[in-house]
Amino acid sequence: MTDEILISVDIETAGPIPAEYPMLSIGACLVQDRAVTFYVELVPDRDRFVQEALSICGLDMETLRQTGVEPGEAMKHFAAWVRHNTPEGARPVFVALNAPFDWMFINDYFHRYLGENPFGHSALDIKAYFMGQAGVSWSETSFRHLTDHFLEERRLTHNALRDAQDQAEIFFLLLKQNPRENPTE
Repeated sequence: MTDEILISVDIETAGPIPAEYPMLSIGACLVQDRAVTFYVELVPDRDRFVQEALSICGLDMETLRQTGVEPGEAMKHFAAWVRHNTPEGARPVFVALNAPFDWMFINDYFHRYLGENPFGHSALDIKAYFMGQAGVSWSETSFRHLTDHFLEERRLTHNALRDAQDQAEIFFLLLKQNPRENPTE
């Protein structure tokens, strides 16, 4: 079986879809070692934004135009970080809380700027994993529910790196509860 390197990824964006709104920041860490991190803020590649999205993440489009990394360079750096932290013969696995949202932006940017996504065409969603493992309803899989249960009511910071580390910690604790990982009999 191929080794899998679980990589927690979180992003901040200026809106709900990559076709119209820019991705503003990427945070990532290894699930097994949350001190191994990646973080970048990007120059917006589009002008459109939803004010509520900017207010939530605290990022400013004008500031990012001056201080951010060009998207192509940012994605090159991220791909290099993923490769560096994925040993030969292993597979990087994209892990996120609400993975469909984060993955659609990451996948779009990797393909648009590099022509390929080092994670491939799939992502592991922490919400769905928890729902299946705990037997709870979808409404009980929000970040708030998970942090109440696993992180002593810690809340989203909307800093992509800090949130990637928090969701990595949640997923690490979920894996420890997996009967295959920790047999109870």
